[in-house]
Amino acid sequence: MRWFDKLEESLLAVLMAAMTVVTFVQVVARYVFNYSFVWAMEFTGVLFAWLIFVGMSYGVRVGAHIGIDIVVRRLGSDTGRVVGMVASALCVAYACILGYGGFNLVAKLKEVGILMQDIPIEQWIPRIVLPLGFALLALRFLHIFLRLASGKSAHLLGDEAEDALKMKDEFSESKP
Repeated sequence: MRWFDKLEESLLAVLMAAMTVVTFVQVVARYVFNYSFVWAMEFTGVLFAWLIFVGMSYGVRVGAHIGIDIVVRRLGSDTGRVVGMVASALCVAYACILGYGGFNLVAKLKEVGILMQDIPIEQWIPRIVLPLGFALLALRFLHIFLRLASGKSAHLLGDEAEDALKMKDEFSESKP
């Protein structure tokens, strides 16, 4: 699974870098050379969509999604584990439902063959990220469910207070 994590992180980094480069080049072209790339805005939008849908599963993996977990924290470890299993199972079901809907949308777009507005490719190609992103999300939540079912710890949500305290400590250590 580690290779998959690295692949996911690398893809996110490439998407972010590509968005930055395309946007920078577009701004320079527009304001310095009075020229604009017609496709830049649509391409950046596609990259952003890919960043979001791939980033969902990454956020689950690193525990970056926020939530209100005061009730779960007050439960015992066994009850909290059961609640976590129910929550992760519901998240798997949710991701599968949306992934199925995304697959149907992509199939219809492929059948119709509509091109994108400014880029000469069919719309279904960049939108393949819908079922792909939700499949990745379902896999991440399934992994959490299996960890909880086997008695191992798993983080469904990020802990904002703990993260803030870590950042405070790191900041105070880095000060001269």
